[in-house]
Amino acid sequence: MTPAGTTSSPSTADVDAARLLLARMGLSPQDLLDSAPTRPPVPTFAEYVPVVAAAVGPGTRRVYGSYWNRILDHWADRRLDDPTPSEIKQLVEHVKHNVVARRNARGGRSAGEHLVSALRCLYRHAEHDGLIDPADNPARKVTKPRRLPSTRRAVAHDRLAEINRIAATTGNDPALDTLLLRLHVETACRRGGALALRPQDLDPTQCLIFLREKGQTVRWQPVSPTLMANLQRHADDRGSPRAGQLLRYADGRPITTRRYDHLWKRLGIHLPWVATQQISTHWLRHTTLTWVERNFGYAVARAYAGHADAGGDIGATATYVRAGVQEVAAALATLAAEPHPLE
Repeated sequence: MTPAGTTSSPSTADVDAARLLLARMGLSPQDLLDSAPTRPPVPTFAEYVPVVAAAVGPGTRRVYGSYWNRILDHWADRRLDDPTPSEIKQLVEHVKHNVVARRNARGGRSAGEHLVSALRCLYRHAEHDGLIDPADNPARKVTKPRRLPSTRRAVAHDRLAEINRIAATTGNDPALDTLLLRLHVETACRRGGALALRPQDLDPTQCLIFLREKGQTVRWQPVSPTLMANLQRHADDRGSPRAGQLLRYADGRPITTRRYDHLWKRLGIHLPWVATQQISTHWLRHTTLTWVERNFGYAVARAYAGHADAGGDIGATATYVRAGVQEVAAALATLAAEPHPLE
């Protein structure tokens, strides 16, 4: 008797019986093969990368685009079903060892991780398009390089005061730079959220701004009356269209991420520890959220950050300890030392 879950080779009698049945049905073994469903021809990477690039959002395209280009450099003329898991691992190691060296480099781990993610994105679309079977997806069989803990942390209060002082007394647009810093400290928003802010996203009555950040997440974030007034004044003085970008240069041009780069480079010149530790805007997010968590608890810090309401890291309890905008406003009022309308 064959154990459950195992198969054995067909006996001669089984084969004869199958042939007899096919003969009575007027079929041959070749007929069964010919009638098997056929897949679309598997494209090459050069043919398929543009298809996926057009199907994903701009954020995904920005993150994976350079890695898809590297894949094309090596495998442009190969079909998607050609590379093996071992070849993918070899390409990951090649990318890791040839990454542009930076002061905060970590042995190319991030580049290797992004390459695997970019390949998984390609092959996931290929699965959905019926080009390959999930079991034949080689990217599923390659483990991403383990992500190391971030070196970012909260900036001490006196150090943050130094940053604000230098921003306010140097550069060609101190008003813009100090507004940027206050916006990020008060809201803990990311650069993308600040750059996407529009005048129509301001609710001055309730001192709320509408933030749109990565992953298409959105939220109403409390700000202090002082920051709200400064944002409105900035939009008026610099001619920001109601439905256009709020943050602009003095000549009316919308700012880009380059303004942040120039700001932190200048701060690093005047404050060497900023350059040494690679301080950036995201450190301000760490600073604010650390302070909120220490003083108002994890649930409020999670809401303040705009993270999803529930996640695998804290389980179903998040459903019951979810913080609301009023609690975020109360934390902000303490942080900014100003009353808030929603307190």
